Amino acid sequence: MSSPLLATPGAVPAEGPDAGVAAHYGDPVREQRAMTRAAGLVDRSHRGVVRVSGPDRLSWLHSLTTQHLEKLAAAATARALILSPNGHVEQELTLTDDGTATWIHVEPGCAAPLVEFLDSMRFMLRVEMADLTAGYAVLTVAGPSGAEAAAPAAEAAVAVTDGLVGTDYVVPRAELATIAGEVSDRGARLAGMWAYEALRIAAHEARFGLDTDHKTLPHEVGWITPAVHLSKGCYRGQETVARVHNLGHPPRRLVFLHLDGSADRLPGHGEPVELDGKPVGFVGSAARHFELGPIALALVRRTVPVEATLLAGGVAAAQEVIVPPDAGANVTIDKAAFGRRSLLGKP
Repeated sequence: MSSPLLATPGAVPAEGPDAGVAAHYGDPVREQRAMTRAAGLVDRSHRGVVRVSGPDRLSWLHSLTTQHLEKLAAAATARALILSPNGHVEQELTLTDDGTATWIHVEPGCAAPLVEFLDSMRFMLRVEMADLTAGYAVLTVAGPSGAEAAAPAAEAAVAVTDGLVGTDYVVPRAELATIAGEVSDRGARLAGMWAYEALRIAAHEARFGLDTDHKTLPHEVGWITPAVHLSKGCYRGQETVARVHNLGHPPRRLVFLHLDGSADRLPGHGEPVELDGKPVGFVGSAARHFELGPIALALVRRTVPVEATLLAGGVAAAQEVIVPPDAGANVTIDKAAFGRRSLLGKP
């Protein structure tokens, strides 16, 4: 679906996973400044929206995801993952509950597969789910004066969630242009996905489908703290999460890259990251930040030295640690005591 905000004078359409909304509205640098120093409004109406209702919804979602959702407070935001049986990330969810239903928004194209999976796991529980992407859209407002400017969006929203950058409002799609105009009239500058992505990358926040692949484990991209509850009951993929967290290390780690500013291009998604001429990972997201210059996120082998200068799509890049090489292995084993117990024939 193409957003009506693309009719705004100066709007330049985004491509790839962000097709359907604006990449920028003529000045992505000023748009970034507005989002950090005043207020910026980002059209993210290409995201998928799912609604889960029924009295069993929270306990059911609790059992299916990595997050503790049984007692999720009304209006609270939670991030959760759906994992494969081997612990690989299959979906990333941002959700909130309004007391009668749970609202979830996901990456573009992910709503229909999510509903299909949820429907397959319903069994005899009292839950109903629906893909409401055609009827609802996500607007994001960021900046120190964003809350005041966002009042019309907050009033019209069926769900509000804390976002990676700013606050996300799920609003009726039919009212998208009207609400955006009212928020703009209150001082928020329209900002495109180029600006949003630059701030997200600078915040070291991975994006599902760009900074991840089909093999990604939660530990690799720093999602253990925000999206995984380590003390909850069983869920699909939990054994892998527990094993890595307690006894091992993830094979890869998310890294922030300061790219060589003299290069005339940004590395593209999926381009190789190399060390001494050998591939050690891949580029996820890249952008030009209004203060930091060209930056990127990449997923590299855990054993890559943190001080090493890398080549990202042929562009020289200095690393900044996001996920440390020693992530995981949080259990300390007293080997001497373990040996004594074994000799005594005790467990």
